[in-house]
Amino acid sequence: MLQDIERYLACPHCAQALTRHDRSLSCPAGHSFDLAKQGYVSLLAGDAHTGTGDTAEMVAARADFLAAGHYRPIAEALAQTASAVVAGGSDGLVADLGAGTGHYLAHVLDALPGTVGAALDISKFALRRAAKAHPRIGAVVCDAWRPLPLRDASAELMLNVFAPRNGPEIRRVLRPGGTLLLVSPTARHLRELVDALGLLSVDEEKQRRIDEKLGPYLEPAGRQEVEFTLRLGPQDVRTVVGMGPSAWHTDPERLGAALAELPEPVEVTASVTVAAYRR
Repeated sequence: MLQDIERYLACPHCAQALTRHDRSLSCPAGHSFDLAKQGYVSLLAGDAHTGTGDTAEMVAARADFLAAGHYRPIAEALAQTASAVVAGGSDGLVADLGAGTGHYLAHVLDALPGTVGAALDISKFALRRAAKAHPRIGAVVCDAWRPLPLRDASAELMLNVFAPRNGPEIRRVLRPGGTLLLVSPTARHLRELVDALGLLSVDEEKQRRIDEKLGPYLEPAGRQEVEFTLRLGPQDVRTVVGMGPSAWHTDPERLGAALAELPEPVEVTASVTVAAYRR
């Protein structure tokens, strides 16, 4: 719930602390933000662009896909790693940058019973679900590429799963010694669909490039690869395509024709890296 994370929030305009007044949050400078009845708060600056946020249809399809357990091994690996890097009994904040529906954050909070979670995303449709994904999640609309509406050194742990990475802001928000857990696809991820449907492929050097971009702000602290086989029907294939960058680069008619040629179900490789970085 939002009240669990209010002490960690900061005004997106002036970075001062926010205080709750009935159905709004406000800072000493007079900036005020209404709480949505669906349980989230928008802390976007007035000129922020939300056009890249997931639509209601995209969010619904993603929620169904994740609820079916297709990516459960990723959620379990993330939760296990979180338990290993966060000190027992911690009552700190877990901030998920690009949290979507809050699926992964909820798994991590289950593994860290003393913590609370901030689901950060630019899609209000995703955060309507994230606000209900776990009793200890507070959902906040924000832009990953702008100053995050969290106070300096406020997070014990940050998550970033298939989402944009803002190195300077991640460092600012993490407390000294805090950890970022980052999930990214390997070059083998969904390779059968990449070949059959002409999707965007993952660069073999992706992990190296991530390390280089985060290098000025965080230190690598270990990684593991998680790889397993999915058995997907036609609708699941459409959904998994829509969850990735190919959603913005694939012609619907061409995709439909290619999907008709796939076997039912189709076996697909899921392959990701779960990497830890420490401030």
